[in-house]
Amino acid sequence: MKKRVIIKEIQPEAYRAMNALEKYLHKSSVSAGLKELIKIRASQLNGCAYCLEIHTRDARKNGETEQRLYALSAWWESPLFSEREKAVLDFTDRLTLTRGKGIPDGIYGSLENWFNEKEMAEIIMQIITINAWNRIAVSTHLR
Repeated sequence: MKKRVIIKEIQPEAYRAMNALEKYLHKSSVSAGLKELIKIRASQLNGCAYCLEIHTRDARKNGETEQRLYALSAWWESPLFSEREKAVLDFTDRLTLTRGKGIPDGIYGSLENWFNEKEMAEIIMQIITINAWNRIAVSTHLR
């Protein structure tokens, strides 16, 4: 495999900015378990093996079960996820794979049923941030 740019070395200020956003989100009111589900699901959709390895390990440390981790790729069919989690996972899927279509009102409304505005903003930022990390890792073959 051909060597690729190492953003952390070439653009350290950009990397520090990403890390600052990650640190901010670490302190958000959204539970650690839900954050990891968001990170894993977006990483599945983006094909980011590096992030999948990190976030499945972190999810296990937070008490996530193997059964739920295996079912996450078909969350909509699984009885293992609550309606609240499904609302977040559906939103994660739609925002990750938006393809210029936006988020339908029904998907947004489902999230509103479970979360207040502050939590919704944190969830949106969590999805955006993991998508950015995924794209960094995939484009540079981060190891």
